[in-house]
Amino acid sequence: MNFRPLHDRVLVKRIETEEKTTGGIIIPDTAKEKPVEGEVVAVGSGTRNETGSLVPLDVKPGDRVLFGKWSGTEVKLSGQDYLIMKESDIMGILNQKAA
Repeated sequence: MNFRPLHDRVLVKRIETEEKTTGGIIIPDTAKEKPVEGEVVAVGSGTRNETGSLVPLDVKPGDRVLFGKWSGTEVKLSGQDYLIMKESDIMGILNQKAA
């Protein structure tokens, strides 16, 4: 894919949740909520502070992040659905536990 977000924007791919509850009940597509977890695919170069210096973003490609239910703008690139959002819409980075 040849897409690079500008400034403080981030390209995120939603991570789908399980289709069953812990009790084994299958959740139909019409009742599912949009996932609020995703993987960062690409990031912009960062923002400029008052002095004009470039401030890089805290997230990087490959990070698993949490974001608001209505955050970002949905786009389709190369047949895949993605979200483009500002870094400030991201609530946090999920740490991967060592196996």
